[in-house]
Amino acid sequence: MNSPLATELRLRTTSRLLQVTFADNQVFELPFEYLRVHSPSAEVKGHGPGQEVLVTGKSGVGIRAVEPVGQYAVKLVFDDGHDTGLFTWKYLYELGRDYAANWARYQARVATSTAGAGGRGGA
Repeated sequence: MNSPLATELRLRTTSRLLQVTFADNQVFELPFEYLRVHSPSAEVKGHGPGQEVLVTGKSGVGIRAVEPVGQYAVKLVFDDGHDTGLFTWKYLYELGRDYAANWARYQARVATSTAGAGGRGGA
């Protein structure tokens, strides 16, 4: 697949969705919480395989700003202070395309973590 190109971004603060339209006419509505827990930052992804951090407790997170980075990415500024990690068009496209599987895997990890940690949330 050629690198996808986002043609429009709409921040829907009431419904807590970032709507991303791509040049191939794909439109994805990505929940803020989903974007926050799948941030491409080192804080969330770690610095290598197996170092991912399970981020929980972000259901009410908002996005304060969407800042363009060149012509290939945006930086999302979340209202919990998180503002690292660049969401490239390719990564946003993958997040949209794979939303159902990613979200199900995340929810399963949270359920396992909560059961094993006595209900404590993560970063």
